[in-house]
Amino acid sequence: MLIRGGTSRGAYFQQQDLPTDIEARDALLVRVMGGPDALQVDGVGGGHPLTSKVAVLHPATDPEVDVDYLFLQVDPTNGSVSDAQNCGNILAGVGLYAIATGWVKPDSDRTTVRVRMKNTDALCHLELLTPNGEIQVEGDTVIDGVPGTGAPIVCNYLDIAGSACGDMLPTGNVIDQVDGIDVTCIDNGMPVVAIAADQLHVAGTEPPEVLDADNDLKAQLEQLRLQLGPRMNLGDVTHKSVPKMCIFSPPQRGGLVMTRTFIPHVCHKSIGVLGAVSAATACMLDGSAVAQLADVPAGTHKVVDVEHAAGSMQVQFQMDEAGRLISAGIVRTARILFRGEIFV
Repeated sequence: MLIRGGTSRGAYFQQQDLPTDIEARDALLVRVMGGPDALQVDGVGGGHPLTSKVAVLHPATDPEVDVDYLFLQVDPTNGSVSDAQNCGNILAGVGLYAIATGWVKPDSDRTTVRVRMKNTDALCHLELLTPNGEIQVEGDTVIDGVPGTGAPIVCNYLDIAGSACGDMLPTGNVIDQVDGIDVTCIDNGMPVVAIAADQLHVAGTEPPEVLDADNDLKAQLEQLRLQLGPRMNLGDVTHKSVPKMCIFSPPQRGGLVMTRTFIPHVCHKSIGVLGAVSAATACMLDGSAVAQLADVPAGTHKVVDVEHAAGSMQVQFQMDEAGRLISAGIVRTARILFRGEIFV
């Protein structure tokens, strides 16, 4: 199936239909997506990292889980395939796939699909509307970066702190300094390096294409990323898609904070789901490199809007009385675009 999940689009495969040999599998997926070619004209990719994604799915054997989900990022230009991160947008489409294929039977008017994200072994429970046992597609939920509206899919993330790096603060510090720049390295579902825009001499409100054209900025970000990767327990990240580099500035539209994210070498048109969770978490840490830029609401239940170039993404946090994070949730929409055979 080709499914639009959140602000991304991906090809969804059953694990049994792909080669068991990793090199053969990756070569096939590059061919399917149409690379290596920036336009991906000879495949189903869309010529951008956000539309060059793959989900590999299998019914789970664990009685507490319904679906095992492996996310793969296919680089449009160099033909590399990475499993170094999760993708919360593509995750939103897993529930549709599981119900449409009969792996999960609809339960009354609302169905929960329990997903293990194999990239990090973290869990997420997807809540979908299934009136009369049918997947609801239409609704009034709006996602900035996606035209139109759709039915809400609530993604409740469980135990995602440190899922890729081993700790929510993988360096052990709230602030690290590299090349004279203060940063906060955080992993609350997605490894992110949080940097205040003024540290990089940009406003942080520029359109993504303007930041993409700033080669000096991109070179500076890459130098920071290469130095911080090992400190974040990610090793040599030269050929990895993490950590993401996120630039923060004060909110412009009444939200928590304004962001621009490099993923890692192209500026995101909006922001990734788990990237938004990590970004919002960085804002809530006292003394972080970006805390002073954010407008954090009071209380143990926080609903915040992480602003980005295409609008904002709402993240829900449940904290304990000591200010520690208990859970994070986010609302997405998804749509099955087609199902069929891909010729290679």
